[in-house]
Amino acid sequence: MNNEEAIKEFEIYLNSIKNYSLNTIESYIRTLHDYEDYLIKTKAARKKEDSLFRFSVMAPQNYVAYLKNLDYKATSINQHISALSSFYQYLVKDNLFDYNPFKDIDTPKKPKKLPDVIKEEEIKALFSVCDLNDKLGYRNYCILGALYGCGLRVSELCNLKIEDIDFSDRTIRIHGKGSKDRVVIMYDELRDSIRHYLTTFRVDLLYLSKDLENNNVFLNKNGTNLSRVGVRKILEGLVRKAGETYHISPHMIRHSFATTLLNRGFDLRSLQELLGHESLSTTQIYTHVSIEQVKENYDKAFPRAKKIKK
Repeated sequence: MNNEEAIKEFEIYLNSIKNYSLNTIESYIRTLHDYEDYLIKTKAARKKEDSLFRFSVMAPQNYVAYLKNLDYKATSINQHISALSSFYQYLVKDNLFDYNPFKDIDTPKKPKKLPDVIKEEEIKALFSVCDLNDKLGYRNYCILGALYGCGLRVSELCNLKIEDIDFSDRTIRIHGKGSKDRVVIMYDELRDSIRHYLTTFRVDLLYLSKDLENNNVFLNKNGTNLSRVGVRKILEGLVRKAGETYHISPHMIRHSFATTLLNRGFDLRSLQELLGHESLSTTQIYTHVSIEQVKENYDKAFPRAKKIKK
């Protein structure tokens, strides 16, 4: 079998068996052709027509190094490795090749991206534009309070049940990722606001759907369960109402919850518990955000850090 025949059969496999999207298939095939060109260009293979089957032992590892030298990002390199590994795994499965040369290739680590956060004054502005005399406005006020005051994921907010809230203890039991429960804390005003919402405006919303069995805390304008998309739209509406244009997402508010606590000396282990992170290393990324805030404050406060006008 030559390259052309193998690529064609692999393309059919991706389409009919794996049901990959057209864009993904095109990306995989393009990667195979790029690797073909590399093998011939570097003389790692002698003939282009069967270069994908006959190449030097070090060719796969050298190809990764080649991509790095071209300043490919880690994400892009990993996509190349994934596509090539899938191709050779397909050949092995069909007894068309002896082994997968990309199976044990070390993938470059993606640099950890600092999470986007919303500043405290921006959060305050979002609270201020909630209409507390309107049932949806008051609901939005409580949603914002739960996201920012408890660090909830959007799925946790949407699935929150009335029985999960302990008003006397000022806590909420969250059924998080991997069926792992954790307890988060409500600040006093949030507890009082949610209690008021449940006994007034939520009753009005529930009446619209006639579904008296619904036990979800937060409902949409029709009285049914609030969706992730719905929460995002609510937040985007608050940003517009505040006269701002920045991008916002529920997860950004969760990030802001974490950095706000750390900036005020909250300990990392307790934050890990509140966020529901299995590993402390996941929580530690927020320490980098806090350091950035420390740097900014330092540059503003320390006289020698200020630029001298010439």
